[in-house]
Amino acid sequence: MKPGDMFPANLGSIIASLMVVWAMLQQFFPYQLRNQIEKYSQQLMTFVYPYIQITFHEFTGERLMRSEAYSAIENYLSTKASTQAKRLKADIGKNNQSLVLSMDDHEEVGDVFNGVKLWWASVTDEKRYYKLTFHKLHRDIIFGAYLNHVLKEGKALKVKNRQRRLYTNSGSYWSHVVFEHPATFQTLAMDPVQKKTIIDDLITFSNAGEFYSRIGRAWKRGYLLYGPPGTGKSTMIAAMANLLGYDLYDLELTAVRDNTELRKLLVETSSKSIIVVEDIDCSLDLTGQRRKKKERKEEGEEKDPMQKQPGMEGREAKNSQVTLSGLLNFIDGLWSACGGERLIVFTTNHVEKLDPALVRKGRMDMHIELSYCSFEAFKILAKNYVNIESHHLFSTICELLKETKITPADVAEHLMPKSASGDAEIYLNSLIQALELAKEETKLKSEEDARKIEASSKQDSHLIENDSSAKAIRKSETTHQLDAK
Repeated sequence: MKPGDMFPANLGSIIASLMVVWAMLQQFFPYQLRNQIEKYSQQLMTFVYPYIQITFHEFTGERLMRSEAYSAIENYLSTKASTQAKRLKADIGKNNQSLVLSMDDHEEVGDVFNGVKLWWASVTDEKRYYKLTFHKLHRDIIFGAYLNHVLKEGKALKVKNRQRRLYTNSGSYWSHVVFEHPATFQTLAMDPVQKKTIIDDLITFSNAGEFYSRIGRAWKRGYLLYGPPGTGKSTMIAAMANLLGYDLYDLELTAVRDNTELRKLLVETSSKSIIVVEDIDCSLDLTGQRRKKKERKEEGEEKDPMQKQPGMEGREAKNSQVTLSGLLNFIDGLWSACGGERLIVFTTNHVEKLDPALVRKGRMDMHIELSYCSFEAFKILAKNYVNIESHHLFSTICELLKETKITPADVAEHLMPKSASGDAEIYLNSLIQALELAKEETKLKSEEDARKIEASSKQDSHLIENDSSAKAIRKSETTHQLDAK
């Protein structure tokens, strides 16, 4: 039963009329008597109308920022509106492919929480707001558990229905486009055991908010993806974002002026996001800073880096003053705790070039090697590209993959259908030819390397022999000179 069902339909008008009359008459009463009458009149109103109302305005504050509480309530009521309301509003939802429904203005829906009945109304006067009505007996449960439940569920629905974004930075500002990359772990070509390990780790992290709070650590985790070009590092990042429903921030370090600007970018990233620095070894001259400084000290060649090479290094120093220390603080310093539920992902083709301080545990918690194509990865690609799970040529390909280094990207190119009616066997034979050619090239390269090593060894032996002969001649000449004296 709604609050209005318990009283006459014109009760509101009667109360309003009485309030007008009271406003006119109260000026004729003494001040003390006026306070007493007002006090008892309020108690009478509470007895007659035992319901409490709370309003949640759409915009709050001097800058008229949209209220997060209003947005959460709007999302929370969307499911109830679709089943109860007679007048609805529709808007484009996730990926521009679905509609999100909400109550139209001046519409009302009911809700039940732990056996307590309450009502929500969407109101538009001069401003838009939601009005919650409930009996005063349930004040404690509504102010506590119920409103927390509404906000939590509303925020979760917002994440589920939102359009995820791919951000990139221009200096100290982020700009974005809608993120629509189709990659998933199901289509990712890699070892199934390694894949399951990564998926389990990601899901565990996304559900571990209370754990991180309990142990006193910022809710973040670092991933280092390394391996040759074409092994699927960028594709894996997209699959991670799609698995967790996170936004992506593609950080271009060369566009960041200094450490202060880097901190500003970090603070402006949202929770439930992945911050990516691709090709970290090429982004800036960060990885060898301490090693080069030590070498210069040992050699006594400490010089101004701007004068050392007036070319590329000078321009880079002028454009970006981000330091290794600034990047380390970005990853796990005090500022990294602003916000939560964030992944930081570095990719590199040359893991050996990275400074150990950059990739230690606690910064890059999980190191994932994405290597050349294995037979298990090939089978995933064959299923994705030519829709086959077995073939008599698979055994040949399996043996060739054991003897050849080829990236998943190269394998995919040979399996890419070239026509609408292409036969899978044509593409498999194309891949076999490529593998055999790569095998032959590897064999020739190995033989050439062996010849070079052998030639170098012979040359070294020859030089040693010549050096020994020269020493013998010099010794003989010295002996003759001493005898002559």
